[in-house]
Amino acid sequence: MTTQRRRALAALVATGVLAGLGVQARAADSDWPQKKPISYVVPFTPGGSTDVVGRVLAQKLSERLHQTVVVENKPGAAGAVGAAYVAKAAPDGYTLFGGTISTHAINASLYKNLSYDPVKNFEPVSLIATLPNVLLVDPNLNVNSVADLIALLKRDPTKRTFASSGAGTSTHLTGELFAETIGIPLTHIPYKGTPPAMVDVSSGNVTFMFDQMTAALPLLQQGKLKLLAVTTAKRIALAPDTPTLQEAGVPGFDVSSWQAVYAPKGTPKAIVDRLSKEIAEILKEPDVQEKLGKTMGMDLVGSTPEQLRDLMSREIPRWAEVVQKSGAKVE
Repeated sequence: MTTQRRRALAALVATGVLAGLGVQARAADSDWPQKKPISYVVPFTPGGSTDVVGRVLAQKLSERLHQTVVVENKPGAAGAVGAAYVAKAAPDGYTLFGGTISTHAINASLYKNLSYDPVKNFEPVSLIATLPNVLLVDPNLNVNSVADLIALLKRDPTKRTFASSGAGTSTHLTGELFAETIGIPLTHIPYKGTPPAMVDVSSGNVTFMFDQMTAALPLLQQGKLKLLAVTTAKRIALAPDTPTLQEAGVPGFDVSSWQAVYAPKGTPKAIVDRLSKEIAEILKEPDVQEKLGKTMGMDLVGSTPEQLRDLMSREIPRWAEVVQKSGAKVE
């Protein structure tokens, strides 16, 4: 056999092998999700917004995919513990991640030695929703507006404290951005979750905090917290009479938290695209819109993977600037 003929035969064999591998890969994708239950990792404690979103999606995906989707809570380090766990998971479509503005934007610059890369270690699937934070104070503080709060912070250094649901969360960085915008140095008091932070604000131990409206509703209804403003550029349906921070005299302030779904890097595109489309349809369902939209005040989205990737490309440098200016760091 001539050398030329051997090369031609080898090329044919290689082509056949590659084609066979392609068929096997497509077959594996088409079998998904029939092998085992899907794990949906929530990187925060049960009961918070990310957990609620995860449980709604898990139930609906179970119905649409005809496979059990199980929520696993892996809290710690503003979501970094759960994110690192998923970053190392097999990219086979059987592990999903409930990501947030913290895990996939803020943490990238806040943590000096982050145990995962939000861009390199994940496949974006879908932006689920955006949601505002709100500015909360103790009703007994004798503060009735944002202007009153700023005046208090200027004249009384002992009141220059704000709480958050944890170091590195959007509630933390929203407070840092507020301090930088109004030009008053503030002391951050981190808590292990929203409930204890709100208790200390409502009792006057800490001056104010930012958090999500739905988390604050029970204490607002009980008169244990007072709502001063919302962080978004527009007012929100859950509190139409409450001004935005921009309206209240804090120029350029526009912050929205967000919830998203990711998969480990290398998860087949066919699976990612299928999940993205299923989630977009789920978010259109009336009961989902009622629970996440009207009740929790979320602006439901259901984006493509590319749109979520584009959002991250804007949010990561934006929060890196806030971290740099504020000097906030978490080891």
